[in-house]
Amino acid sequence: GLPSGEADGNLIKRMYFDAKIGNRSLTSQQYIDALAKLPLLHQPGTTWEYGASVDVLGVIVERVSGMPLDRFIAERITGPLKLNDTGFAAPMASANRGARPQAEGPKKALPTIALVTDVATFKSGGGGMVSTAADYARFSQFLLNRGELDGVRLVSHKTIDLMTANHFPPGTRMGPDMYRFEALEPSARMGQGFGLGFAVRTAAGRNPLPGSVGDYYWGGAASTAFWCDPREDMAVVMLTQLMPSSTYPIRRELRVLTYQAVID
Repeated sequence: GLPSGEADGNLIKRMYFDAKIGNRSLTSQQYIDALAKLPLLHQPGTTWEYGASVDVLGVIVERVSGMPLDRFIAERITGPLKLNDTGFAAPMASANRGARPQAEGPKKALPTIALVTDVATFKSGGGGMVSTAADYARFSQFLLNRGELDGVRLVSHKTIDLMTANHFPPGTRMGPDMYRFEALEPSARMGQGFGLGFAVRTAAGRNPLPGSVGDYYWGGAASTAFWCDPREDMAVVMLTQLMPSSTYPIRRELRVLTYQAVID
């Protein structure tokens, strides 16, 4: 019921857009205050819609832990896992390491995205961190190991199992424009569902992309992709700079090429 703010034809989504939901200059309290004044797009538990739910979760983590989200993640997750290049902003000394988007479209326009050194007031649970391919691969291995990496266990293996299970009630609908996710749509018709932060594959044979029942994944706005396939003991990370994510079917081709290369 909590959509992202998009300026499309839906009246409620337009309200979220006009309220600047997702504005990184807000404090977490201002964010929640703005969100609380808006109606839900769907009745909870009925419809999956890409939106602000994980941002709200980040604020809940702050309230329960009693510390800012960036500090919580640094002390409880990235620090213990030695993800030294992961945080909500890179230091100025690393400014030249920040990847930038490629020019797109007939006008060769550069998409407007923040620099990796920019410090936002709102620390979003749903997006806005910076990292490297090496760190993302380490975190993916942590997930594939079901909560442990290099002798450091952060959560139990049953917690990872819960996170990567499908949590949709039977009959969950997709929002009317979620078709734009194509084969990545977490719908029953695609043989997929959604867990606690990931889309998960629930059935074989329904999805045009290769994979395994139980694999879990998501992608990013710049055509980035990651997935873990426990059945194949495989984690895959692809970082690129093509915006929007429909620019080129690179994620589809990556899936095909990856599974074609699996020979044992």
